[in-house]
Amino acid sequence: MTERNGSLLFKANERILCFHGPLLYEAKVIKAEMWDGSDPEAPDPGPHYFVHYKGWKQTWDEWVDESRALKFNEENLAKQKVLRQAALQASKKKTIILASKHTVKADSENESQQQPRSRKRARESSVEKAQEREEGSSKAPDVKMPIPNALKSQLVDDWERITKDKLLVPLPRKPTVAEMLASYQEFRRTSKDKRKAGKRDDEIVDEVIDGLKVYFDKALGNILLYRFERYQFKQICEQYPGKPLSEIYGCEHLLRLFVQMPNLIAHTNMDDDAVQLLREHLGEILKYMHRFMKTLFAEEYENASPSYMALSKGV
Repeated sequence: MTERNGSLLFKANERILCFHGPLLYEAKVIKAEMWDGSDPEAPDPGPHYFVHYKGWKQTWDEWVDESRALKFNEENLAKQKVLRQAALQASKKKTIILASKHTVKADSENESQQQPRSRKRARESSVEKAQEREEGSSKAPDVKMPIPNALKSQLVDDWERITKDKLLVPLPRKPTVAEMLASYQEFRRTSKDKRKAGKRDDEIVDEVIDGLKVYFDKALGNILLYRFERYQFKQICEQYPGKPLSEIYGCEHLLRLFVQMPNLIAHTNMDDDAVQLLREHLGEILKYMHRFMKTLFAEEYENASPSYMALSKGV
């Protein structure tokens, strides 16, 4: 871990590896800026980088926060390879992503209903999809999360406590992500507006929440942690092997997922209607988090021990 004292870890023209969805891609830093959160067009504070992905059209250039950027070195290239192999294996399994109007399933499920393809054909299919993305032949859905201002302030406080004050979210959290989402389900079912919604609406909510927990469990270790938290994450995984992360972490980290959701949704095959439906349901969850934020977010973060401070530098 590099101590930066408020400076930027990466500089313009630097070659880096950058997360785009669940995978790492080689990229070049075009601009490097420290955002303070005061600009309505750039509400998320902290270091940000405008990057160009190697071999991609400029239409894919984007601003990313520092949690998505890694140094271009042998260690991270190995991580890139592992993530690609894991994605290839996952694509062969039946995986529910979130919803397609009501339920969207990964392309791999459709493939499982067809004749098995050879490994060569599977590789060709992956290359074809990558070329389609790079050529901009399929327009990514445009999703903007309606995050209330109070929750944006929570994101700012969260970032400052961890990156500047070197504090940690106390874990396991109470309530956890899973507990909060279960409370939301119950709240929605017992609300006075329940009579306006039917059984199918409950089913859609259940599907969205199940998908959200899957996304959280998969994304946490890859794109939702600040560098200072990575050693804590390592400790948690060792202490609770096999336990879903949504049953350990809380709303502090779930809120970071909502910031990343537009990028994640861009990697699904959801149509405009499905995206709008998903956006509405995620917006309702954000409203719930806003309404009960005093009980959902930790008032105090923990001080990191001297040994943690030393060990975290190596993660």
